[in-house]
Amino acid sequence: MGNDKKPSGGNSTGNAGSNGTLSASVSNIKLTYPSGGGGDGKEGNLGTVDPNWKPPACWYEPAFTPEQLKHFVDTDSGGDVGIHESWWGKGLWTDHYRDGKPADNFDMHAPTNSTADGYKNYNLGKDGYFWRGVAPDPNDSESWDCGRIMFWVDAGEVPDDPNTPTPKTLAEYAYNKVKVPETKVDLKPAAKSTVNLPTWVWLDKGTFKEVKVRAELPNTGLWAETTAKPIALHLEPGTDDAETFPASGDCEINEDGSIGTPYTKGDADKTPPCGIRYLRATNGTPYQLSASVTWQITWQGSDGTGGDLPDGTFETTQDMNVQEIQSINR
Repeated sequence: MGNDKKPSGGNSTGNAGSNGTLSASVSNIKLTYPSGGGGDGKEGNLGTVDPNWKPPACWYEPAFTPEQLKHFVDTDSGGDVGIHESWWGKGLWTDHYRDGKPADNFDMHAPTNSTADGYKNYNLGKDGYFWRGVAPDPNDSESWDCGRIMFWVDAGEVPDDPNTPTPKTLAEYAYNKVKVPETKVDLKPAAKSTVNLPTWVWLDKGTFKEVKVRAELPNTGLWAETTAKPIALHLEPGTDDAETFPASGDCEINEDGSIGTPYTKGDADKTPPCGIRYLRATNGTPYQLSASVTWQITWQGSDGTGGDLPDGTFETTQDMNVQEIQSINR
């Protein structure tokens, strides 16, 4: 079969040599979960409160040593040489990385493609790595910003490129991997609420804990740890015929990590610090009570770096049946 150079859709699977392919949609970033996550309950990804924030669309990272690249070309030589460019056929790889022939980068945003100088014998004997662009979603238009084909970087150095990864890049990548527990709140009365009588809402101490995700990029010394800390619960009753306590619907987390106050006998006529009063009964179709927890996101990383990222939210809905007042026993 002849050599074939074509745009890449980034849909191949696996990473460098893992299953005979080379995919620019798969990163070598290693994730660990120092705390939180992995519980028995349902979990989900955070949504950000900032509609303009998004995780990084692309970056460059180490892919091969000279020996690994030679082995890849000799045994496979089919896959993504860049985010939007695949080389199928050994000749394309040997021309550029073994025999020193120049090749075009895939600079979609530039008037013309730039030229990448070739390499002699895969740089065997040199200490360093061939770096390549990675884009988790190659369909993202900003992934075209990383248009260089795989290129050499000496050991201990990082590329002089605006899309070189930083600790913040890893922190933002980790943000997108944070998983938090669903927000199923405790209610009193639990089974059925009554018109004009408050329903108490609370979350016990320890229900929500900090979630930490650590991201490390091998062979660079770069790492970041992103921490999600629960700071507030927001209630939406599911109908305009209701009041929330407090009026904003925002129940702050207490110092001990709990939210609201558990209902105790004799509280029926009291106003809960966190709760809902429904003003109209349901008629066969329950209201959808929405409870969303706001998570404060911070990060720290290599070289003493750190900072804040936009707050995240996770929402859960549950059925609320509301009955008319039948009688009141005091």
